[in-house]
Amino acid sequence: MRHRRVGRKLGRKPNHQRALLRNLASALFLTERDAELDDNKPKVKGRIITTIEKAKEVRPLVERCITIARHALPHQEAADRLEPSADRNSEQWRAWRKSDRWGEWNKTIAPVVAARRRALRLLGDKQAVKILFDEVAPRFADRTGGYTRVLRLAKPRLGDAGTRAILELVGRNDRVRRLADRPSFESDEPVPAGDQAAPAAEESK
Repeated sequence: MRHRRVGRKLGRKPNHQRALLRNLASALFLTERDAELDDNKPKVKGRIITTIEKAKEVRPLVERCITIARHALPHQEAADRLEPSADRNSEQWRAWRKSDRWGEWNKTIAPVVAARRRALRLLGDKQAVKILFDEVAPRFADRTGGYTRVLRLAKPRLGDAGTRAILELVGRNDRVRRLADRPSFESDEPVPAGDQAAPAAEESK
């Protein structure tokens, strides 16, 4: 019996389950990369297609990673304000390293480094973590949750007829409801009263 045991096994052992979810979450973030010249570029950014069971299982992991990155944004902005604009290893940069502002910057950037390491433990992909912190998290800076959606597809998967679903990040491919424009006809223009009476008189003859 599996009383109070949350989550699906997905026909895999625990290590295989964790690897599967890590790979799915990383794949979702990697679709946001700049892949114009790649042979295997994603068809739609911020979207992957998998089975509905896998999509529902990986969704909490994706949302947890985005929340970790979003909470690190204020610390990153504060550290950017303290960091000099000089090139690395230049005289101005070395003088900044010897000043007290270096220690202040170190304390400010520490939560960001810890958040990146925590996300790396969850995802296991450095490129996915970089995209998460640099591109995905700033997009959801004002959103407190609900970063993803799962949409069931009508056409099943070939081979085993598994139910497929789309897992995507909200905000990029949102469906916007638009009201249709009212059609305009030439006959809608008001006709003077005298012109209406003339055809009627001709018909009576």
